[in-house]
Amino acid sequence: MIVLTAPSGAGKTTIAKHLLKKYPELDFSTSATTRSPREGEVEGKDYYFLSQEEFQQKINDEAFIEWEEVYEDRLYGTLHSEVDSLIANGKKVLFDIEINGAQNIKAKYDERCLVIFVKPPSFRALVSRLTNRGTETPASLEKRIKRIKKELLFENTFDMVLLNDKLEDALKEAEQIIESLVLKNS
Repeated sequence: MIVLTAPSGAGKTTIAKHLLKKYPELDFSTSATTRSPREGEVEGKDYYFLSQEEFQQKINDEAFIEWEEVYEDRLYGTLHSEVDSLIANGKKVLFDIEINGAQNIKAKYDERCLVIFVKPPSFRALVSRLTNRGTETPASLEKRIKRIKKELLFENTFDMVLLNDKLEDALKEAEQIIESLVLKNS
């Protein structure tokens, strides 16, 4: 299992999509969330979009490997069924999740899991990326910025750090990591 984790806007999703296109051995663990879909997002591909009630029922049923309320009334989680299905199909599972979820998956799977922290070039660059996305209200941007300050402190708690300053360089480094540490034993 490979986990890409980072604060919002650091580029983990862009890197994940690149790796999935390049390596057919990998498959994506689609997370569940209670947030509304963004433009272009597809149910079952980008996320499983659930109501608060549906998400709570899955918590009660212990259907999640990990879950968290990332922002008020915005729950995210990794379904056991999703990961089990990918592994049963012989895939190496690629996760694109937030910091606490990455810690929980690492604690559960330990040596079977490589966690890569995608590091932005700077706090200022990260805020600029989020602002330029145009997907945040001023209030949601403020919440994300507060969270980012905390999440950047976790950089050295994971297996590897991947600097995403220049995207092309970050993609090449991500490929090298996958080829040397994940696919070499395939």
